[in-house]
Amino acid sequence: MTTLTDIQEEYEFLEADDRYRLLIDLGRELAPMPDALKTEATLVRGCSASVWVYPVTENKQLAFMADSNAAITKGIIALVLKTVDGKNAAEILDTDIENALAPFDLKNQLSSNRTQGIPNMIALIRETAARYAI
Repeated sequence: MTTLTDIQEEYEFLEADDRYRLLIDLGRELAPMPDALKTEATLVRGCSASVWVYPVTENKQLAFMADSNAAITKGIIALVLKTVDGKNAAEILDTDIENALAPFDLKNQLSSNRTQGIPNMIALIRETAARYAI
């Protein structure tokens, strides 16, 4: 499995079009999310595309299933999830997701429509981790 650092190193060497392709490829690597989980309850608010995030626990780790109806947005949520991959709820709460994503400079690399939902994606992940950390 590719780490966030590996992705960042590759991303830095790519031109804009290839960065889009990298994000799309990241989205394709997400495990399929069953349609039954794509509900109003799992929908991330404030995204220009539909994005669904569903928590899954296994061996005290908190993971997330995610999907989007837009390829680049699906790649963005995959990138966001890479920042918390393999962590338990308490570790996720301690993770500075925004700082981990800063090297990707998404706000300058992508249109504002594509990035406007990122804070909401992060907030949903943190809210979910807070519920599981109790």
